[in-house]
Amino acid sequence: MGSEFKSPSPPSAQQGMQAYAAPSLFQPHRARQAISDAYEKKIPCLIGYYAGLSSIPITRFLAPMGYDMVWIDWEHTSCNVETMTTMVHEVMFMSGGRTIPFVRVPGHDHAAIGYALDAGASIIIPQLETVEQAKHVVSAAKFGTAQNGTRSVPPFRLVPGITDQAIDGKRDVWQNINDQAAIMVQIETLKGINNLDAILTEVPEIDVVWLGGLDCRVSMNLPCNGGMGTEPMWLAAVETFNKTLKKHKKPRAGFCFQTGDVLKKMAEENVILVHTADVLKLCEMAPMLAAARETVALKAQ
Repeated sequence: MGSEFKSPSPPSAQQGMQAYAAPSLFQPHRARQAISDAYEKKIPCLIGYYAGLSSIPITRFLAPMGYDMVWIDWEHTSCNVETMTTMVHEVMFMSGGRTIPFVRVPGHDHAAIGYALDAGASIIIPQLETVEQAKHVVSAAKFGTAQNGTRSVPPFRLVPGITDQAIDGKRDVWQNINDQAAIMVQIETLKGINNLDAILTEVPEIDVVWLGGLDCRVSMNLPCNGGMGTEPMWLAAVETFNKTLKKHKKPRAGFCFQTGDVLKKMAEENVILVHTADVLKLCEMAPMLAAARETVALKAQ
């Protein structure tokens, strides 16, 4: 897991993921290496935010804050290719490389995977259930037959001699990019959990795994309940998921909107934690409005 390029020293909080930036911000970060370093506890867990609104202005506002990563949700918004690409570039350039953009693509479509990677992002693959799907995803994300890659080289996405520098100076930029952009997969059904051992055995190029509790519980005909529960069948499924990741020494990622000891514990178990969301922050306006109305309400005489 991870590329052959090691960061010379752990990045500072101010530097963030800039320590893993490529020679050009048009290229993806060395996200695979950052994930590997976090798993080996060389750096802290990456802290990110969820961009669920496909808003370029909100992305531009949040990017300079210095989150380690951002989850751009292309699966559940009316986001088109141009908007997604612009959001990736806003994150990269407005953060000065301190934030790694991850794009959750809409399904397993070969073209969508290419669009996100061409923009300079790492990718999140939803609803992964089978070895065949995992092999297809990796094939669509990689260049060259050495990794069964079927990804097409994007002409002039990187400008020759300007933004196409190769990190190691030995292989061409496309071979390097195979080692840069990360592949995160979401396991969101009981079928996916039961097939995860075979998936990770046959497709080791997967960098990090996310248990999608909301979808998984709904697919198991359980109450959504924020992706959590104590039903025996649910606890058994989660245990299988955790044991499989431990067996394969594969990093995991997840949500953690709590603070304090809960956040600290989850950071020990995950390499990436999405800690806040644009949608949640905007939802805070409703109770603020209710409180304001109560404060200014006219009292009965």
